[in-house]
Amino acid sequence: MGAWLLRHRRSLLFLLLVLVLAGLLSAMKMPVALFPNVVFPRIEVSVNSWNMPIQQTDIAVTRPLEQALRAVPGVERIRSTTARGAADISVQFAWGSNMTEALLQAESAVNKVMPLLPPDTRFTARRMDPTVFPVLGLSLTSDHLDPVALRRYAEYDLRPLLLAIHGVAQVEVQGGAREEYQVVVDPMRLQSYGLRPADVERALSNGNVITAVGRLQRHYRLYQILSESPLKNVQDIRHIVLKTGAAGVVDLADVAQVRVGTAPQWTTVTANGKNAVLVNIKQQIGANTVAIDHAIRTLLRKDAKSIPAGINLSTWYDQSQLITAAASSVRDAIFIGAGLAAMVLLVFLRNLRLTFIVAVVLPSVLLASVLILFVMHQSFNIMTLGGMAAAVGLVVDDAVVMLEHIMRRITEHPSEDEPVSVLLSALEMSKPLAGSSAATIIIFVPLAFLSGVTGAFFQALAISIAAALLVSFLVAYLAVPLLADLLLRPRDAEQAEHQGRFLAWISSIYGQYLERILQRPLFLSLIVLTFLLLGGWSYTQVGSGFMPAMDEGGFVLDYNAAPGTSLAETDRLLDQVQQILAKNRDVASYSRRTGLQLGGGITEANTGDFFIRLKAQRQHSIWQVMKTVREQIHHQVPGLRVQTGQLMEDLIGDLTAVPQPIEIKLFGADPQTLQKLARQVAGQIRQVPGVVEVFDGIIIAGDAVDIHVDPVKAALAGMTPGQVTNQLQTLMEGRVVSRIPQGQEMIGVRVRAPHALWNEINRLRQLPIIAPDGHYLTLGQVAEIRMQSGQAELNSENLKPMVAVTARIEGRAMSTVMGEVKGRLAHVQLPQGVYLQYGGLYREQQQSMRELALVLLAAILLVTVLLLFLYERFTVVLSILATALLALGSVFIGLWLTGTERNITAMIGITMIVGIVTETAIFFFAEAQSAERHELVRAGKARLRPVLMTAIIAILALMPLALGLGAGAQMQAPLAIAIISGLLAEIPLVLVVMPGIYAWLERVFKKG
Repeated sequence: MGAWLLRHRRSLLFLLLVLVLAGLLSAMKMPVALFPNVVFPRIEVSVNSWNMPIQQTDIAVTRPLEQALRAVPGVERIRSTTARGAADISVQFAWGSNMTEALLQAESAVNKVMPLLPPDTRFTARRMDPTVFPVLGLSLTSDHLDPVALRRYAEYDLRPLLLAIHGVAQVEVQGGAREEYQVVVDPMRLQSYGLRPADVERALSNGNVITAVGRLQRHYRLYQILSESPLKNVQDIRHIVLKTGAAGVVDLADVAQVRVGTAPQWTTVTANGKNAVLVNIKQQIGANTVAIDHAIRTLLRKDAKSIPAGINLSTWYDQSQLITAAASSVRDAIFIGAGLAAMVLLVFLRNLRLTFIVAVVLPSVLLASVLILFVMHQSFNIMTLGGMAAAVGLVVDDAVVMLEHIMRRITEHPSEDEPVSVLLSALEMSKPLAGSSAATIIIFVPLAFLSGVTGAFFQALAISIAAALLVSFLVAYLAVPLLADLLLRPRDAEQAEHQGRFLAWISSIYGQYLERILQRPLFLSLIVLTFLLLGGWSYTQVGSGFMPAMDEGGFVLDYNAAPGTSLAETDRLLDQVQQILAKNRDVASYSRRTGLQLGGGITEANTGDFFIRLKAQRQHSIWQVMKTVREQIHHQVPGLRVQTGQLMEDLIGDLTAVPQPIEIKLFGADPQTLQKLARQVAGQIRQVPGVVEVFDGIIIAGDAVDIHVDPVKAALAGMTPGQVTNQLQTLMEGRVVSRIPQGQEMIGVRVRAPHALWNEINRLRQLPIIAPDGHYLTLGQVAEIRMQSGQAELNSENLKPMVAVTARIEGRAMSTVMGEVKGRLAHVQLPQGVYLQYGGLYREQQQSMRELALVLLAAILLVTVLLLFLYERFTVVLSILATALLALGSVFIGLWLTGTERNITAMIGITMIVGIVTETAIFFFAEAQSAERHELVRAGKARLRPVLMTAIIAILALMPLALGLGAGAQMQAPLAIAIISGLLAEIPLVLVVMPGIYAWLERVFKKG
């Protein structure tokens, strides 16, 4: 092997250079995103059956669709919400399902039952993935242009430009107004001419015709024959002929007013308190968010002159800013960690050439790792970058161990030629280096079996760390010896091996201390017992959570006014909220949707959301701002119920159908009983400290005016209930009966009656109805009109009626809060047939923690198998495992001291500690030839400097992540804290406790 290395040294170093350059090119092409590209196994089916009552919608629409969708292969859970004339059905599949195939099967299942549903029922089915949320949001406001012109520019000028940008999937325009021609008919004048609203509709439809009627061949040419009678403007509409006779021609102007107006809308969109048009840009799956943002901004700068005068275009949301900030924070953590590591190397080795070799190895390994990530279709995100940052210390560790051994061998064998010493050093370290690298890599294998969003996210982290460690091993084994042979001189080895007075003094003290420990097993037992007790006690004091909190720089504020609140009254309430936001010095900008939501779903005129973007330089954290805004709204706008959450947190909740951290699902047959119990449960959990934004899950639709057409009375008037209803729809809501092309759009022509005829209950009773024979009657003569109280929306899960009580957690650990919630709910008496389940993020956290515990156990078993292959001696294996398990206890001490929750990220760090401690222990046993006391002391003193050096380097490399400086670092902070805690304990455990355990086990086994 040594001769082979010497013979191919140039080709190996050149290959490393090629891999580094390929990694550099890959880094330039790799997409940049906030999170890994995850296929979420959820499909959302939205159904619109117009304005049917809730109970009827549930029976006639929701239940048949639920039954059809439940039969789709692979469905694990189905959940529905039924409102007035609408339903949302969430279909959850197993993680790893082919969602393209699942979507096709779901659409097929719905289409099969569509003929059985009420007429005019429409549905849409979509995969729930991150592209349903915008990556960039633009707002258009103007003090001069009207809402129609503002929307027209956004939809027909700006939108096509944005859609042409590579990576953009959809551009959604919200707000503004649509122009239409309004034909406001006078029912009394219609009746006086013997006409009905249906005659007006028919005349408009037949009077606006452009149709191909045939083809004509003449003189060797083919002509298309068109019959044209198009409407072009208001005058054309007014002169539509309705009737001719002895009295002359009756045209539309005789019975109706024709004017240009806007289409009815029950939504409002604002930006920074002004009416606005919002343009939401959504990206394709796997697209580069940062590149899309850059391309759009470049386009807007180039076309700035084409934007009409008076339009103010600004950004209300920019995901690339969060991505860039998160990536930059992790990138900076890598650079700072690498710089600190170089300083430690220089202090310990006191040699620039050695430090230079490590400085070359680290970026080479990271860039070669990027090439692996690129080939595996990964992206730069906070998980992959965080994994690389966490691997910095381990990468340096491999290079330092190899260099340190090379220096020691050159010093101990001065008679050998330097190339021979270098290559023999590489051969001597091959087995322990391979074993130690394998120990840290194999612990990531069980992570591949994690399910849910935890597995999807942290598999990317595991891939990036494993890739870096694999490359690090190859570079340390093949390239570091060649670089050492190329760059080092004998005096460098002598200089590096000369420890200095301070390190020599530490080595002497350590040797004496270890000698005494080995002579006094009882003292060793006290040390082990102390570690166990402190670790066990700390474990009970550390709360558990799900994902680490991350400051995204903005948050979503969902709101609900009282059921049935009008759009105008909702706007009045929200004006007060806008004033609160405008006065907050930490708020940079905000946008508002009423009757709409960022992620879609069932909405009414009293619901919607704000997106609030905060200043980069602000006085308070995002959690303090959210709390302040929520409390101010609670006191100043008591008629509004609000919920707050960061956008990415909200996004993941929507994509996984996990709405809130706390979700208590109540199941039973009677909706009234469930609603009563939900209010009781909400009251109970509201008293738990740290529980905020409690919602009982009951959404009441607004009151309805119920018009019950009497079939007998209608028949006596010569009409059917259907004819009466159709005429009401035309007179009240209006009906678009034709469209006129103008420019790039089609302008609708709507027929309706004046609002003054039906805008009050008493007037509604007097609304004129015209029978087929032309005689006049009022609505009150054929129908009973009554007020109907609002009904609650109906929810179900797996076809079982359900009400979900939800809440957020603020300032306390999830495990602590949920323990108190369960304690309070244990005293709630559940009626016969009613039961509850815990869902939300808590359920996801519990499942993830169970899986991670199995991952930790699997990692320990794999390490055990590896150690048995390496040593074939149970005493060595048990010594290393005992040391690794004691290090786990120290992790909980570190989490407790820093106030860090035992969340998913921390659990990954805990698992990694098993491999890291095992790696260091393997190098110790590479020195120790027996269990004799003097041999263990010699091995300990030989490993003292490399253990101190690698541990300190790894700790300092992780310190920027542990401090959580920046959004990306905040996500990885618990992992870094867990690893640092284990590394701090690793030094005394490997150098002092493990030799004592090994010596004791050898004595026990010999006696046995």
